[in-house]
Amino acid sequence: MENNENMNSIDNRPIGFFDSGVGGLTVLDKFKKVLPEENFLYFGDTKHMPYGEKSEEELINFADKIFKFFETKNVKAVVMACNTTSAVTYEKLKNQYNFKIYPIIQSVAKILASENYSRIGILATPATINSHVYKKEIAKYNPNMEVVEMACPEWVKIVEEGREKDEESEKFISSRLAKMLWWGPEKIVLGCTHYPYLLQNLSKYTERNRFIDPSIHFAQYIKDDLTKCGKLSSGNKGTEEFFVSSSPENFVNAGKMFYNIKTSPELINLD
Repeated sequence: MENNENMNSIDNRPIGFFDSGVGGLTVLDKFKKVLPEENFLYFGDTKHMPYGEKSEEELINFADKIFKFFETKNVKAVVMACNTTSAVTYEKLKNQYNFKIYPIIQSVAKILASENYSRIGILATPATINSHVYKKEIAKYNPNMEVVEMACPEWVKIVEEGREKDEESEKFISSRLAKMLWWGPEKIVLGCTHYPYLLQNLSKYTERNRFIDPSIHFAQYIKDDLTKCGKLSSGNKGTEEFFVSSSPENFVNAGKMFYNIKTSPELINLD
């Protein structure tokens, strides 16, 4: 990790974002709102999505190659916009590169733990849930908060393929949520970047403000940290570039619901 140096210094190098597909664009969208002057590089590992059912070894391999790609781009920081890789790979890879890494779960857990809730639910991919990182990280700051975790297989594919209005998809969504609601959590964390795009479905069964989108907290957390470290850009309007490991056209089409992609993604082979 880099030291907190001169609070008045500037750093115009780009910030890297990555996710298995388009879901991380939800995080990028929040960042652009709070840090519009920053330069961003986004890598969608579409060749290997979805990440949620991959092994730990596979996820570490994917993340390592993406981090090394970002090193060639001279980034000042990388945002792990993917909950799954944040859960599984961060602790093993965090000190191996020449930039600061911001993992979404670990960054957000401290904020969630400070809230006055006795019980919260976590809906996430199987890999995130199996890691229990949300529960472990929240317990570091608030051991009295009860955390109920539940995996939601198929939800990422439903969003990526635009099937959220299908009858079968509705059954997948409603059945998992019903089991979570049985536990009576005061708030439910949408612990995958794709899940906020199911809010219309989810709010049919409980009030919309019961759900927490971690990316909102995450964006503010990183802005505060970059400010403290003197790493903010001096520009007025930031630039953005997109990279994918397969199917640039599919990425753009799927990403339309998440973000207004104005430049064509560059196809990058990291294998």
